[in-house]
Amino acid sequence: MLSGLNHLNLAVRDLQLSFDFYKSVLNFRAKAKWSSGAYLSLGELWLCLSVDAHKAVGPATQYTHYAFSIAQEDYETFVLRARNHGVIEWKVNKSEGDSFYFLDPDGHKLEAHVGSLETRLRECRELPYSDMEFFE
Repeated sequence: MLSGLNHLNLAVRDLQLSFDFYKSVLNFRAKAKWSSGAYLSLGELWLCLSVDAHKAVGPATQYTHYAFSIAQEDYETFVLRARNHGVIEWKVNKSEGDSFYFLDPDGHKLEAHVGSLETRLRECRELPYSDMEFFE
């Protein structure tokens, strides 16, 4: 059912510092940026940087998670199966595309997401986040 890695979402302390690092050092392409986050890409990889006020020095402990792609037609079946296995849900979806946020047995934050960077940007162009600007 899951078909691959959909996107990475990294909690960051300093958005501009992280944005510049991923663009300048790692050659990610800027796609959009707003007051509390940014979207970048590298090949097929979609990266979201999210300012996290609780971010402490060291490994990310808050909103950082790993998202896997899933087809719309498989989404409900996947969610039902996961819930039947007793997975813990750590977040309720509030953004474009169906998303199911859940923990693995070691507490790693995972997401099954229907959609792509393109569908997210399309929605953001219609309803932009605070101070959002687009590139390209």
